[in-house]
Parts: sequence; C-alpha cells; structure tokens
Amino acid sequence: YFIIIETPKYPGNIKAGRICYISEYRYTSMLQRCDSPTKLPVYPFNLRTSLNYEIDLNIMMALSAEEAELLLALSEDAERLKWFREGAALQTARGLTKGSTVIVQEGGEELRGIIRYIGRLTKPKSPYPLSGTFFGIELQGADKGKGNTDGSFQHETLFSCSKDCGVFAPFSRVRPVVPSSLSPSVPEPSHHPLPQTEELNVGDRVTYFISNTCRHGMVLGLEEEDGKHFVCISTNAYGIIRWIGTLTDSRIIMAGLELEEERGVSDGTFKDKRIFTCPPKRALFVKKLETVPPITTEQVNQILIGRMKGIQGHCNSCYMDAALFLFSCSSVLDSMLFKSTAPQDTPIQNTLLHDIVNPLRKGFVEGRHIMKLRQQLQKHGYSHSFTTEEKPEEFLIVIMHHILALDPLLKVQDSYCYQIFLDQNHSLVLPTVQQLLEHSFHSSGLKLAEVPSCLILQMPRFGKKFKMFDKIVPSLELDVTDLLSEPQQCILCGHLAEEQCADCFKDPLFSQTGFKVFCKECSSKVHCHPQRRSHQPAALDVPKGYLDHGKSHTQMTRDKLELFAVLCIETSHYVSFIKYGPNSKDWIFFDSMADRQEIDGFNIPEVQNCPEVGVYLEMSPAELANQVPRDMKGVAKRLFCDAYMYLYQSTSMCLYR
Repeated sequence: YFIIIETPKYPGNIKAGRICYISEYRYTSMLQRCDSPTKLPVYPFNLRTSLNYEIDLNIMMALSAEEAELLLALSEDAERLKWFREGAALQTARGLTKGSTVIVQEGGEELRGIIRYIGRLTKPKSPYPLSGTFFGIELQGADKGKGNTDGSFQHETLFSCSKDCGVFAPFSRVRPVVPSSLSPSVPEPSHHPLPQTEELNVGDRVTYFISNTCRHGMVLGLEEEDGKHFVCISTNAYGIIRWIGTLTDSRIIMAGLELEEERGVSDGTFKDKRIFTCPPKRALFVKKLETVPPITTEQVNQILIGRMKGIQGHCNSCYMDAALFLFSCSSVLDSMLFKSTAPQDTPIQNTLLHDIVNPLRKGFVEGRHIMKLRQQLQKHGYSHSFTTEEKPEEFLIVIMHHILALDPLLKVQDSYCYQIFLDQNHSLVLPTVQQLLEHSFHSSGLKLAEVPSCLILQMPRFGKKFKMFDKIVPSLELDVTDLLSEPQQCILCGHLAEEQCADCFKDPLFSQTGFKVFCKECSSKVHCHPQRRSHQPAALDVPKGYLDHGKSHTQMTRDKLELFAVLCIETSHYVSFIKYGPNSKDWIFFDSMADRQEIDGFNIPEVQNCPEVGVYLEMSPAELANQVPRDMKGVAKRLFCDAYMYLYQSTSMCLYR
C-alpha cells in the first residue's frame, strides 16, 4: 500500500493524498525482473475504475495495511496527506485498543469516552481489498447523550451502548487521555468537571506521557510511598531489525534491533564482535519469535476477515489451501511444526512454519509460498501430482507421516484419518456426524485405544462423484466415550456395564446415538420383552479390578471432542469452514480462489463471516430436512451438503500430544 505525497502529472484525476495498492504477487514479480523499478502500476482507491496507473516511486510512500485502513477513514485526499505527514497521531492510533479512555471531537466539542470497537463500518467495495478503520466510542459521564448512535451502523450492531451515547470517528478526531491518577493535581478550566477515571488495577492497559511524548504500556504493580501512589508500567520498545542470524555457536535465531531510544546495550557489537552499526546504547539482541499463536476469537474480525485474506490459491492448490487454513485458529496440530525430522525434510517443515502458518496467523499467505511447498514435496518424491491435483487427506498424511513422522492421531489402525463406512442396511436419512461415526465403528467392530488429540473424519462419499447423503448435520461436540475400549456405564441405571447388544443399537426404542450397553440386571429386563428375546447380547471385556469393586466405579466422565473445522468439496473445488469461537454463530468460510484478478491473473482469496450456519444448526431435524439446498442462506448449503472432512480436537489431550 502507498500514499501519493505529490500530485502526479498524469493522470489528472489523482491528487496527493490518494491511497494506492499493488498486489504482493505482482510487486514481487516486478522486483524479480528489475531490482530498482522507478514506477509501479498501482490501483488508486475509490476512483470508480479498475485501471492501474504507472506512478513514480519517488512521489509515493509505503504504508502498512493498518496505516492504510486508518487513513482510508478520512474522505478527503488533502486531509489524508496532512495527517500522514503529521505522523504522531497516526502512530498513536495504532497503539489504541478496546477499553482505552480517549477524547473524541464531535459536534465542535471534545467528549470523553471509552473505545468499544475498532474496525470497518462497511465491507470493502470490489475490487478494493481494504476499507477505512473507525473507532467506536461509548461516551462517559456528563458527555453521555451527546453522541449519535447506540453502537450500530446501517442496521448492524458493532458495539452496544445507550441511545445517542456512541460515536464513530476516524483516528484524526481521537486522542488518548492521561489517567487522572497519573496527572498533577491542578484544577482544569472547564464548563463541567471531567468524570474521575476508574481505579487502576494490575494488568490494565494505560496511556501516559513523558515530556510531550505519548506512551503506552501495562500496569505491573501499584505502590504507595509517603502518601503518594506510584504505578509500575511495562512499556514497548520500538526499533528496526538490522540483522537476523545466530550468535556464537548457538542454533537459536536472534534478531539485532536498533532502538529508537538509548535503551539498548551496545552500538551493534556482541562480545566485541561487530554485528551491525548503530549509535551507542541503541542495539539490542533478542530471540526471534519462532511461531505466531493461533488467531483468537476476539482477533478474527480484525485479522482474518476480508478479501486477500487467508491463503492465496495457486494453480489447482485449493485442496492444500483448504487443509492448511486449519492452522489459522487452532493449535492442535502445531506439534508437527516443531517435531524433530529428517535433515532432508527440514526445509519442508521450515516452509510450513515460517512461510505459511506464521503469515496465515497474521492474515495472509502469498500463493508463491504454497507453490514452493508443492515443489518441495514433489522434489522429495512424495507425490508427482502435488503441483497439479490431489486430495487433502493424502496431503495431510504425507505431511504428518512421511515427513514429520508424527505419532498417529488415531489409534485404531495407527492412522491419521478415519474413513467412515456404513452397512447397506442402515436407516439413516439426515445423519449427524455422531451417528455416522458410531454406525461405522459398530459395523466394523472397532474401538478407540485412547482419546485422540485430533480426529479427522472422512465422510461416506467419493470425491465429487458420489455422496451417500444429501445433507449431513455437523455435531459440534463428538462424544467418544462409548467408542473407547474402556469400562462403560449402563445406559439405563448408570452402573458398570457388562454386556453390549448389537441388535438394540438399531432398535428405534432407544436413543439415536450411543452404543447400547447394560449391566446384567438391566440387560435381563430389556431382553425379556418378546420383541427382543432373539437378541444376542455379548459380554464386555471389563477389567477385573472394576468387577471386584462392584458399582463404585461407575461415576465416569464423558470424553468429548469439539468441532473446529470442516473441509468441503463441490465440482473439484475445496473450501474450509472454521468454528472459531464458543458462540453458535462463530463460523467463518474460506475460499482461496474466491475471485480472480483479470489483469495479471492471480487469485483473490477471501475469508467471510457466515453466522447463518449457526441458525441452521439450531433447527430441528425436521426443519433442516425440509430446507431446499439452493435456497439456503449464504454459504450454509456448502457446509451441510458438500462436507468432505470433519476435524475435531480435544483441548485437554492436545496439551500432551
């Protein structure tokens, strides 16, 4: 992203202050052809045209995506350029967080409030990848009622407050305030007293001043000395990375930073060895962060939603893109990124971690990194078709087994993925994933040796050619208690089960899920009924220790896995759904090839919220069965009708595996 700082001679409709952009793919391609281009073919925002213009590099300044979004909230080019050149307010705005106390200019007044929302008011208009970032502020104290919103914009609630107690404003009208507990006790001329700030607590994010410079930090401690209150604050130190590498004989990757202030330890030397050059006390050497944590529920909208988000597709890579997107909001498979591997496979592991997973958790992965991974896999002979077409389960198995040699996730047949097979005489019409898994285990006579940290299930379908069910209902929780080769509870009385009946499993009298296991007393009562006398219950293998203690061991906890991702396929194209939060509508949809840029032919990935999925999941089976797929809202049809793989995780077991 760039801002034009001087009006170009051509074209005449572009003024100084206009924000422009160029795709990273195209920019990288240009740099490969020419090390020092003098012009760039950029696309100006909000020109009502999809044409690009050759603009001199010497009249443009580079912006981060965050800076571009803040500046796009300003409607006039001249105002945008003014605030960019001023600089301090823009950088201060980047440090503001939800909960920060601020002063906002509204209606000619300066009003006090708390930031409740930071983000877009509207989605980016095609073909633009960004729109402006605004601050949603809830007014406080005597300033309540001087706003113009209740936290909603164009019928969408972005935060909640009382009527006319909210304001949406660009960063140019917002500035942080100094907490009164940190300010000198000097009367402030005002028509009304400012409300007192809330009491500070350890862990609070605060804004403070040193001289005339605004700083940000976190409260680490509160102390009282001679009747005065002191606050211990941790601060951020900002700097530029001047060097990355290893120091001495250590394999640890370090970064050499040149700090903005004299808060370092040297002038760029380490143990009398010159690493880089900077002024005295400005150099600091720190361990380079190896991995970026998964995106949290609160961060999804800010980091992941929008066009050119997620993983950019590259030449039939959608099967791989959809599978790798699973790393965005879950850490259940992170162990594969750090496990020791064979020397020849280390580059593949490094590509996964540094070029794909870490950038994904920051919002975007370029298509060239996906192609690099595919070429590495092909070069090492794992599959000659990974650069053309493949299935996601085969890709995951190659990564987890052949390259990283992970212990199997599923201890059924030392496998990583379980394919569901059903008997032809099943009676399922609109099955849940819970029912499908239980029927498959029942017909195959399988048991789990232990609770898996991650369970990958393939639905009973064969690619795009055949699927057994028109719709499958996702089970948000998967109860695997009955699937374990461990003692079970009688389904009637709760005592230790000693028998299991395969015929009762299909009996409609009982619940539609769960194996039918009984203690001997309940089994006798159930099978004395004329309709069940022909049943042949089988004895369960119960450890002797349990039998010796009789009924005292029957208070057993249920072992459950939670759904975190679904891969879907329709006409050879794979997409992903991610369940990223605890609420029923916390669903996002990812398509690595949602659109295509006609000019230079690159794919435009997109991640979008799909709360409609939660609405359908709350329907009764009868309501859901009556839904016509083509009439289902949003992308819900693709989840219910095109599901190919379901991925479940155990939040407790993944800590140990």
